[in-house]
Amino acid sequence: MSNESSKITNQHTVWHEPTVFRQDREKLNKHKSVILWFTGLSAAGKSTLAHALEDYLHKQDIRTFVLDGDNIRRGLCKDLGFSDADREENIRRIGEVSKLLLDAGVFVMTAFISPFRKDRQIARELVAPGDFIEIYCKAPLETCEERDPKGLYKKARAGEIPEFTGISSPYEEPENPELVIDTGTKTVDDCVSEIIDYLKQQQIFT
Repeated sequence: MSNESSKITNQHTVWHEPTVFRQDREKLNKHKSVILWFTGLSAAGKSTLAHALEDYLHKQDIRTFVLDGDNIRRGLCKDLGFSDADREENIRRIGEVSKLLLDAGVFVMTAFISPFRKDRQIARELVAPGDFIEIYCKAPLETCEERDPKGLYKKARAGEIPEFTGISSPYEEPENPELVIDTGTKTVDDCVSEIIDYLKQQQIFT
């Protein structure tokens, strides 16, 4: 849909006020909701860490949901490629979905490269301060290439994958993330512990 068509459609929509709100769902769940936005290079450990954290939280009776980059591109964003414009739209959609899940009262974990600062900022600004926690999974490019579980770096180096982040397309490191996790050298358990400690400090998780 073109921008002009979207504007016309939006002119004819009216916000329907709900009768059950986020705070009602949080009260029912007995915990707060939050967006944990994992960003970093491919093979930096975003999905691994997000799911390990979800496993821990689930055992604590916390309602959770992980939005994984590859999985989302098989459904919600299967019409998008990897141009800068498509990457921007991909993250915009994820930001909106994350906001819906936040209102549903759950811990939302997003595991996306999300390479551009401006796109991550747009996602952050969709919600109130404190609701968006940016977690930079920091691992050197060399380490990510050594891991290369999907063989993507090898293909990118061979020219088989154009616009691949870290090789032929840039990754813009977060300037002021809430957390920087050294996923290049630390164990998954240690990384999860760092996040849990932060959530407890912020009184999001007790």
